Amino acid sequence: MNVAFLGTGNMGAPMALNLIRAGHTLSAYNRTHEKLEPLAKAGARIAASPADAVRGCEVAITMLSNDRAVREAMLDSQTPAIDALTRGAVHMCTSTISVALSKELAEAHTTRGQGYVASPVLGRPDSAAAKKLWIMAAGQPDHVNRCRPLMDAMGRAVTVVGDEGWRANLTKIAMNFMLASMLEAMGEAFALVRKSGVDLNQFLEIQNGLFNSPVYANYGSIIADRRFEPAGFRLALGLKDVGLALEAAQESAVPMPLASLLRDNYLNAMAHGRAEADWSAVADVAAKNAGVNE
Repeated sequence: MNVAFLGTGNMGAPMALNLIRAGHTLSAYNRTHEKLEPLAKAGARIAASPADAVRGCEVAITMLSNDRAVREAMLDSQTPAIDALTRGAVHMCTSTISVALSKELAEAHTTRGQGYVASPVLGRPDSAAAKKLWIMAAGQPDHVNRCRPLMDAMGRAVTVVGDEGWRANLTKIAMNFMLASMLEAMGEAFALVRKSGVDLNQFLEIQNGLFNSPVYANYGSIIADRRFEPAGFRLALGLKDVGLALEAAQESAVPMPLASLLRDNYLNAMAHGRAEADWSAVADVAAKNAGVNE
């Protein structure tokens, strides 16, 4: 397929490379030009703008950091990509964005005779490189089916959660809330164990035996070693995603008291200069509160 890829950062670059390896023709755009070099070497056409990237493509994929970046690329620039996308083409949005923006994108594409598939992903950059992302997809069935070969080239599994794109975004927001809650609980537990003098390696062994989860094992090791740089997923983005959960909760009148606590702890970490650290660095807030930060 002829594919455009907007956003080739820590997650987007390995996803785009996997599309090239699967035989798809790729044009790529990123605001930081240096991040495009590996894709250029792999055979991608480097575009000068989002509109240039999507012109003539069958599917345009966005992997951008937040609502503002997606809106700027697709809708709000002087030459928005949506106006360069041909009638019948599909926008496959893999970014973690708000429910409100997902609904707006779906309406804007429908008005222009274009398709919209929300397909946010679960996984860190190493998972993206290894094609082990879990993809949550939603959109009109024919549009989802058209994008399915691309999803298969980037992930290990695809779950279709409905025919309205925003349902995939809500699902991703809820999943990230669960992951953030896990990090908070782990941070508090590790602070208790560390201050009490219990052996952390033994605690990790027991935790991993109980949960039998690579996610718990990976983040447990990061928190135990306080190995928060380089970030697999930046703490600033963790705060953004907790904010999306609270926004969706307010819209649906769903109390989420734990999400409010998470927001405050992520803000605490941000205030202490941890925006670029891994989002698991929220565990340091619990450690600081317990008086065990080194």
